[in-house]
Amino acid sequence: MLIGCPTEIKAQEYRVGVTPAAAREAIQHGHSVIVQAGAGTGAGFPDALYQAVGVEIVETAAEIFARADMVVKVKEPQAAERAMLREGQVLFTYLHLAPDPEQTKDLLASGCTAIAYETVTDRSGGLPLLAPMSEVAGRLAPQVGAWALQKANGGRGVLMGGVPGVGPAKVTVIGGGVVGTHAARIAAGMGADVTVLDRSLPRLRYLDDAFGGVFRTSYASAGNTEELVMASEMVVGAVLIPGAAAPKLVKRDQLSGMKPGAVLVDVAIDQGGCFETSKATTHDEPIYEVDGIVHYCVANMPGAVARTSTIALSNATMPFMLALADKGWKEACREDEHLLNGLNVHAGKLTYFAVGEALGIDVLSPKLALAV
Repeated sequence: MLIGCPTEIKAQEYRVGVTPAAAREAIQHGHSVIVQAGAGTGAGFPDALYQAVGVEIVETAAEIFARADMVVKVKEPQAAERAMLREGQVLFTYLHLAPDPEQTKDLLASGCTAIAYETVTDRSGGLPLLAPMSEVAGRLAPQVGAWALQKANGGRGVLMGGVPGVGPAKVTVIGGGVVGTHAARIAAGMGADVTVLDRSLPRLRYLDDAFGGVFRTSYASAGNTEELVMASEMVVGAVLIPGAAAPKLVKRDQLSGMKPGAVLVDVAIDQGGCFETSKATTHDEPIYEVDGIVHYCVANMPGAVARTSTIALSNATMPFMLALADKGWKEACREDEHLLNGLNVHAGKLTYFAVGEALGIDVLSPKLALAV
């Protein structure tokens, strides 16, 4: 199979879909790899490293999309990239289709087969290709939130850990999954007073057993959530419903009850965000203010630490990329139901039910798609 990796073109996105190490593995499996010139530079992988393992460097994304049997990326294809996709081609990347009807329409029109990192599962019910970036984003959230809290950036002017005689910032993390756990650990490590909210009692018990004394836990009832949000200097939105649009857990009319200059960090923004006032931002202009509350809603947070993120993502995606290349996407998905869960689009049909529900589009069962 010919595997292609174009340069990411989303604003301030420096990650790359295929590292030299992953390319080397693919070539050793008998496949060919083409990478767009400069695609890995932002993550610290110059073209020479790819060429040293047998990768062909090509100048344009158009050549990647025209030649590759499978295109491997990081972020969802932008409009110019979607126009180059073709029938029968496999796209392997993050998609986040539920809040993005335009991308969904274009992917369906292209006839391609699109497998989304964020909906591939594992035997324990986890999301192995989303987890590495969730870990990165979770750890970044308190860091960027602390920056946004600074008065010069419009924040309340509160130091996360306080100082002797002055209390620390109060931080509420909504969601106790991978993002929330890592966010809580880092915020607590910065000295903040941290509470994690979740609706799963088993998850709360696990967090309490594992991190009791580091941060507190609370059940995410509407009342508890509102009370903690109103008392906080920082709220981290870390709620995930796999493949579906994120629920809106903080409403606009609640902002007036929050502390002026408090910060909302919405890590769920790729899935539409979990605050009613959230809208996607970029690293160029990461924050905005609504009713005196600072919002940080960068849709590709891990891109800020591109090298760490690229290596972590590649470690997770490489075995799946090799399975798709070695066996073809149909046989790979027949053999691995967890990889089949990543199938979102095939031959003009939507194949992921949560996306269909969010966008009002009929869905073809992924198992039936294997027969198309």
